Amino acid sequence: MKKATFVNRIIIRLNTFIMKHIFSLISLLLFSVAGLMAQPRLTSNTQEYNFGQIEWKHPVSVTYIITNSGDKPLVISNVTASCDCSTVEWTPDPIMPGEKGSIKATFDANLLGHFEKSVAVYSNSNPNLVYFSFRGEVVTELSDYTRTHPYEIGQLRVNRKDLDFGDIHEGEKTVMELEVVNQTERPYEPMLMHLPPCLKAEYIPAVILKGKRGVIRLTLDADKLDDYGATKLPLYLSRFTGDKVSKSNMIPFSVMLLPSFNHMSDMERKNAPVLQISDEKVDFTEVLRSKKKATGTVILTNRGKSTLHICRLQSDNAHFKIHLPKTVLEPGESTKLKITAFKKSSRNSSRDMEIIMITDDPARPKVSVHVKR
Repeated sequence: MKKATFVNRIIIRLNTFIMKHIFSLISLLLFSVAGLMAQPRLTSNTQEYNFGQIEWKHPVSVTYIITNSGDKPLVISNVTASCDCSTVEWTPDPIMPGEKGSIKATFDANLLGHFEKSVAVYSNSNPNLVYFSFRGEVVTELSDYTRTHPYEIGQLRVNRKDLDFGDIHEGEKTVMELEVVNQTERPYEPMLMHLPPCLKAEYIPAVILKGKRGVIRLTLDADKLDDYGATKLPLYLSRFTGDKVSKSNMIPFSVMLLPSFNHMSDMERKNAPVLQISDEKVDFTEVLRSKKKATGTVILTNRGKSTLHICRLQSDNAHFKIHLPKTVLEPGESTKLKITAFKKSSRNSSRDMEIIMITDDPARPKVSVHVKR
C-alpha cells in the first residue's frame, strides 16, 4: 500500500513538472509569435515603373509611395541606386503604423537607348531589403507623347490638366509652362482664351507644326491679383482658329495670394501676431445622421505681441455657413468661428469643406480648417 502511495506521488509530481514546462513552453511560443507579429511592414503602391519614351538629357523622376502596414514604426535606413545615372531621396523620419512615406528616384537620361534600373531599399521591415525598378527608352525626339503629355484636348495633347500656381506672396512673380503637342494634320497656332490681367502668356513657337511640341509660358504677377486668398478661374485652350469655350477645352487656373513679410525687421517678427486655433478639423458626420443641422465652433486666439488681422476668410462650399464676428484681435484676445452644416444640402453637394483664413501672422499666413460631414 505504501509502495503504491509512493508511486502515485511520483506520478503526480511528474505530471505537475510536465504541465508546468508545457505552459512555459506555450507562453514562450506565444510571446515569440506576438513578437514576430508586432513589427513594421513596408508596402508600396508599385514596385515597377515604365517611363516609356523620354527625351535625351531631360531628367525624369518616379516617386514610390511607401505605407507602413505593420504595427511598429518603419525606419528606412538607406536607399541605393544601381548606377551613378540615378539619384535617390527618401523619407528620413520613422513612418508610423498606417502612415505613408516616399522614395524618389531621378534618372539623368544622359545616354540614348533602352534602360532598366533598380533601387535597393533597406529598412527594419521583414524582409529588410526590397527592390524597386524603373525602365524606359531615351530618344533624341519623342514619337509617343501618351506618357509625357497624358491629357487630350481635341487633337492636342498637354502635360497638365490644370494650372495650379500654389502659394504666392505679394510682389512676387512666378512662371509655369504648359506644353502642347500638335496631333492635327496642319500647323497649329496655340492660344489660351480668357486670360486674367494677372497672367501673361508667351507662345513658343507661335506656330506648332504637325507632330511637334510647343510651350505656352505663363507669367503670374501677384500684384495684379484682386485679393488675398484663393483665386480660381477657367481658362480655355483654343483647338483651332475661331474655337469657342466649352468644358472640353477648359483648363482651370488657381493661385493662393498671401501677404508679404519681406519688409519686417527681426524685432517686428519677434513682436508679430501669433494665431492659435483650437481645432483644425471639425467632423459633423455623426450629428447629421440624426439631426437636420449641425453647428461647431473653432476658437481663434492671438498669442502674439501685436494686433492680428484676419485678412480673408474663404470656404469652397456654399452649402455650409460660416460666421466670424471679429477679424481684428488684440494680443490675448479670442473670437469664435461658427460653422453650420445642413443635412438636406449634404445630399447634393460635396461632403467636405475647406475653410481658408489669410492672416498677418508671418509664421502662419494661411490656416485651413477641414470640415467633414
